[in-house]
Amino acid sequence: MHEGHDSGGMHAGHEQMFRRRFFVSLVLSIPVLLYSETLQELLGFSMPAFVGSEWLGPVFAVIIFIYGGVPFLQMAVPEVRTRAPGMMTLISLAITVAFVYSLATVVVLPGMSFFWELVTLIDIMLLGHWIEMRSVRRASSALTELAKLMPDTAERVTSDGDIEEVPATALQEGDVVLVRPGANIPADGVIEEGESAVNEAMITGESMPVEKRPGDEVIAGAINDEGSLRVRVSATGDDTALAGIMRLIEDAQSSKSNTQMLADRAAGWLFYVALAAAVVTGVAWTLVQSFDVVVIERVVTVLVIACPHALGLAIPLVVAINTSLAARNGMLIRDRIAMEQARELDVVVFDKTGTLTKGEQGVVAVETTTGTDEDEALALTAAVEGDSEHMVARAIREAAEERALSLPAVSNFEALKGRGVQATVDGETVHVGGPNLLRQLEIDPPSDLAVFAEDAGANARSVVYLVRDGEAVAAISLADVIREESRHAVDALHNLGVEVAMLTGDSTAVARSVADELGIDTYFAEVLPGKKDEKMAELQSEGKLVAMVGDGINDAPALARADVGIAIGSGTDVAVESADIVLVQNNPVDIVRLITLSRKSYRKMQENIVWAAGYNVLALPLAAGVLAPIGILLSPAVGAVLMSLSTVIVAVNAQFLRRADLSLPNLSGTERTAPPPEPTSAK
Repeated sequence: MHEGHDSGGMHAGHEQMFRRRFFVSLVLSIPVLLYSETLQELLGFSMPAFVGSEWLGPVFAVIIFIYGGVPFLQMAVPEVRTRAPGMMTLISLAITVAFVYSLATVVVLPGMSFFWELVTLIDIMLLGHWIEMRSVRRASSALTELAKLMPDTAERVTSDGDIEEVPATALQEGDVVLVRPGANIPADGVIEEGESAVNEAMITGESMPVEKRPGDEVIAGAINDEGSLRVRVSATGDDTALAGIMRLIEDAQSSKSNTQMLADRAAGWLFYVALAAAVVTGVAWTLVQSFDVVVIERVVTVLVIACPHALGLAIPLVVAINTSLAARNGMLIRDRIAMEQARELDVVVFDKTGTLTKGEQGVVAVETTTGTDEDEALALTAAVEGDSEHMVARAIREAAEERALSLPAVSNFEALKGRGVQATVDGETVHVGGPNLLRQLEIDPPSDLAVFAEDAGANARSVVYLVRDGEAVAAISLADVIREESRHAVDALHNLGVEVAMLTGDSTAVARSVADELGIDTYFAEVLPGKKDEKMAELQSEGKLVAMVGDGINDAPALARADVGIAIGSGTDVAVESADIVLVQNNPVDIVRLITLSRKSYRKMQENIVWAAGYNVLALPLAAGVLAPIGILLSPAVGAVLMSLSTVIVAVNAQFLRRADLSLPNLSGTERTAPPPEPTSAK
């Protein structure tokens, strides 16, 4: 846990440091550039001279080196210690050589200084690393969000039966607590008194509130519905299920691999190339004309030119455009490494509730007996359910609204606890409820309704009946509504060659039904939070690069464990904070766009690395003087121009990413040419 937090804090701190030092160094660089003789000659301008004006460049360059350059030297120390030179080592080499040599030209050696080159190199590297840290930084507040589920206080029942308010941390195993309607359960326990529905979706992923009675277990952090409960505490603090989830997130975050970036690898290669080129240059020129100031200038030119501005911007520029483009397409990139990995995904694992489905009940079908009109039955049912706040009642009312049905007037509404509701319509008592209602009324449904209910049960759908004149005249099946976008997302991912799996805490019947309907390759059902995390590890152990898409607290460990964690934006704060990428618009199809953008961005990064390295392929030999025998010798000024040109090319090339086409032309009306394969249930 602490490692994950420290990592997030480190990136945030580096981001602010680079940002602040970039702007300060940029302002201080202005006099250095304006009073640079090299730039004045190249651009054909002059600045007014005054007493001490010749010291403007050196003085401000020293300040910029100490303020903006020294952090790179400090961050190069770990690379040197591990003998793994990267970007920091290469930057440190270039700015140190430029700084020392330039000071020497002012005090000891005759020759041209590199002060303007030094400050622009520091400025651009500060800018590049500011952009990089901003994109790498990921908030590590998932555990804080989890902790918010736990109430600060609890109502403990004393031995005298009185109620006392105590800190939740003061609860001990065996205590009895009162959990009022709408309150969070303060600790794991077993219900001793009371009945209520408990919303455990954030813990278990179950889309429906779970009815709880005496003897049933409840989980800390779950939300009590309408009933009042007395719960005997069985676990507190670190022993609760919620605390276990927190530990899973900690382990998963700390197990993330520290992927080395392309630019760092390229910088490591360039570091060795620069040293080798400098040694060869020094030896060759010494043999040719003996050791003198010209040899020193050649060696310094090689070492300074070895660190191109373009390399410092090659990746961050693409990342910045990538992030902007992703945001415009409903994707918030929180972890750049995960974004890059998305291009190689082997399997995308979706949570069911709230991700592939809307996480809410909806009417799937209506069946009526002979002589009963379907719309009339739905309108009557919606009217009777008019005063109920149950999610089934809301779903039925919404279905009636979608059909623009006119509802009859009702009166004498009464909720029948655990069975349904009843109301009076045109002087007649009408009932709406599930199987328990029929048993209480001692009514057997007609054969056609019974077959309808049996089929609905086989597909894990709930059924409510409309009863009038003592007979069941209609049955309505409801289920968690599948997003239409989910169908397109699964098809499009298959077209990209990516396997699709589903992970859910719901029953096998529910999982199979959704997998069949969407054409999902593999599904994992009845999976608890700890098992979700394990499923990610299992898939990864098979050598697969795995993305997890979810929206609940129960998904947070899996989101953190996956190579790429993708959260639905409407999900819990914990899921969002545990993810690498957030789908702001709650559209699963954005995952297809994510993979497409990742592939295009990575290609652009490779192109930029080639451009930046290409500069060195050309500039280093010329700076070393390989063409000196025929009169071609690269001066520091010309080397600086080539460096600037390379930077411009990289910047322009990165801009072309903005033209990336992320549209899915076949998205509407996606059709399969053959039936989807039977989904596999994985245990």
